[in-house]
Amino acid sequence: MQSSQFASALDDVLVAAARDTGANFGAIYQLSEAEQLLLMHSQIGMPGEIVKPWTRIRLNGGIPVAAAARRRELIWVPDQQDLTRRFPATALALPYPFAAAAIPIVTNRHVWGSWALTWPPSHAPHLDAGELEIIERASKELAEIVRQAAEAGCPVRPPERLRTLVAPDGARPAVDAAGFLERLRDGCLSLDLQGRVTFASDSAERLLGLGGAGDNGADNRADNGADNRAGDGAGLRGRELWEAVSWLKDPVFEDRYRASLVSRQPTACTARSPDGRLLAFDLHPDASGVSVRITPAGADHPATRRWDKAGVGVPAEGRVFANFLHTAAALTRAVTVREVVDLVTDQLMLAWDVRATAILTAESGRIRVIGSYGYARDVLDRFDGRPLGSPTPATETMRTGEPAFFADWSELRRRFPDVERVDDMAAWAFLPLTFSEQLVGTLVLAFDRPHSFTAEECGTLSTLAGLLAQTLDRAKLYDVKDRLAHTLQTTLLPSHLPEMPGLELAARYVPAAHGVGVGGDFYDLIRITDTSAAAVIGDVQGHNMTAAALMGQVRTAIRAHTVTGASPGEVLAHTNRLLIDLDTDLFTSCLLVHFDLRLRTLCAASAGHPPPLLRPPNAAADVVDVPTGLLLGIDPDMDYPTLQTPFPPEAVLVLYTDGLVETPGGDLENAIEEVADRLTQGANEPLHQLADALLDQAPAPRTGQRADDIALLLLQHRAVQLAWPGADSAW
Repeated sequence: MQSSQFASALDDVLVAAARDTGANFGAIYQLSEAEQLLLMHSQIGMPGEIVKPWTRIRLNGGIPVAAAARRRELIWVPDQQDLTRRFPATALALPYPFAAAAIPIVTNRHVWGSWALTWPPSHAPHLDAGELEIIERASKELAEIVRQAAEAGCPVRPPERLRTLVAPDGARPAVDAAGFLERLRDGCLSLDLQGRVTFASDSAERLLGLGGAGDNGADNRADNGADNRAGDGAGLRGRELWEAVSWLKDPVFEDRYRASLVSRQPTACTARSPDGRLLAFDLHPDASGVSVRITPAGADHPATRRWDKAGVGVPAEGRVFANFLHTAAALTRAVTVREVVDLVTDQLMLAWDVRATAILTAESGRIRVIGSYGYARDVLDRFDGRPLGSPTPATETMRTGEPAFFADWSELRRRFPDVERVDDMAAWAFLPLTFSEQLVGTLVLAFDRPHSFTAEECGTLSTLAGLLAQTLDRAKLYDVKDRLAHTLQTTLLPSHLPEMPGLELAARYVPAAHGVGVGGDFYDLIRITDTSAAAVIGDVQGHNMTAAALMGQVRTAIRAHTVTGASPGEVLAHTNRLLIDLDTDLFTSCLLVHFDLRLRTLCAASAGHPPPLLRPPNAAADVVDVPTGLLLGIDPDMDYPTLQTPFPPEAVLVLYTDGLVETPGGDLENAIEEVADRLTQGANEPLHQLADALLDQAPAPRTGQRADDIALLLLQHRAVQLAWPGADSAW
């Protein structure tokens, strides 16, 4: 047999399994191990456009067919509620009611792929014995075909184009049936699974304005590009409905059509034609296509009643979906747990008329409230710390993973007769927070008046809870990493600077906005003698753990070489060679200043760092023009020249990193001059107050969040009267 014959044999098994189990859709997926993808081999029962987004699925994705392949077991999803709880991403993409089974295809203990079947929501909550037998037999047949193909040297591979299979049918409307339909004043259309028109009555063409036996035809022929004459729908036949009738390219109509195919349930909607008429469309699907009944929509038509009272043209389920999208979009912006709580609270309060919320997680067998809004503290205290085994709606949802909706207090009391009423709310929803099939908590929504939850609301809120669980898991991970990063940063910076007579210090470190990570900015003061020390400030390239670790190594190297009595230039040269020996891809800027309070001098060397500022007593602050060498870690033979200059009593020396002066697109020299001006203006300010003022003046991006850290070190030479051995006088 050829590969194509083995592929056809797989198709035959799928068609038979779908037919024998009454499934309305089936698909076979093959695992591409190199890319960890499941690629759709063939499918039956859906238009290609609907299944197109599902032809490539990541093996680690939250989708039933992927879970079946990963876990090597049958995955049964009985309804939309279960889908939203266990696979929220799939429920978001397919917000229609259906039941589904996903089954692995295993050959010699090796997963070749998986396959799936879906049924209308009317299917029983469980697969019966006959269905399970058919599925088990089909799985063995699929595995055997794959095994035989591999042994024959003709392994089955995913086709370049998706194979869409057609079940044997062949039944077509008889002439008498067509005559019956033509006599009705209602419009009648028949569409195949691809949305192509296979039959259209004269009344349908007339109502759609396509030139049927009534008026309105002549005005629309040109717009639709065809002379659609009356008779048997020949002008529509073979064309996609929304191609022939462009104004039906409407999200509501397309959604209802898609819903009818996926769920195999009748659906309805309304649409307004170009001439202003409101038409009702009733869609009746089966395995071969969709029958569409078109009628003028009066005020009493069920589809009309779903439209907004103000005539905006948004159906009720559309508003629910819009609210969901708005809330889901807000969740994508949340980074920390606090942001998750705040955003969910804001969106739920506005979009769903919720009056109180609480997010609960489990910890050591007890409930913990990690966020809330609208609940009094004493109410939260009753929740917090309660054992998971206690009989309450919140704990039961957390134990079972099943959502619970209560329209009023009496309904809740019937389910939990021993529960104590602790708030003045009137309706509640308890939603499981499930991520990667793991239950991580419960979302409590409370309403201040009785609330009857519709099926759409239950499904949408359950899906929202699934998305919230993913966001919450990500936020908790971020909080842990953020705390770890800043703990590391704080540990690597000096906990305190040494005190020296005649020297006043002020140091500041301001981390960048959240999401940037730990930085590489650092400062230090190294005491050499009783009257001399070295001040250092630097910035390791990058914002990650590697940058922070390298920063620690640079600080250690500078300290080690400084205490040996080496000059600033020699210390930087030694540290530069160390970084090159470490073979790191990160570079470091650094400014090292040795000062002697007795001699009233300072000596500085720079490795690509912004220049220091010096404010002499009773004079304006200015830049100290230190010769600048290359960044550390570039050239092993680099020499770093030094500059010596006076450091008189009452002078202030300012060392800083580029976060204080640099913004994208900004003028660096002007920014440094502005810092110097502010330093001059602060001649009479205490040093710590001056440090805060310089930080306040630092330029900020338009977002209001800094993209870089700031390290700042201020040193002021204070005149004191001290004596030292061998001195002729005091200073």
